[in-house]
Amino acid sequence: MMEVIGLLQAAAPADPKGLMAVGAGLAAGLAVIGAGIGIGMIGGRAVEGMARQPEAAGRVQTAALILAALIEGAALFGVVIGFQIQGKF
Repeated sequence: MMEVIGLLQAAAPADPKGLMAVGAGLAAGLAVIGAGIGIGMIGGRAVEGMARQPEAAGRVQTAALILAALIEGAALFGVVIGFQIQGKF
């Protein structure tokens, strides 16, 4: 890890656009990874809840879809910010 930081610091004065691209990639990638983990957890817990109480399956499914959409919106926001960072220079 320290070698990577040293390489990034060495490249900083030469080309700041390259560091912006690294930052944009990290922003977009981490946003999508976080959303994937969140949606996976929601899906797993929703299926578990429906298996435990089949009579509440409709309400659980509706709530899970709404929560997944909210998480996806937050991930899209992170990706857009990452692309805006990339286009700054």
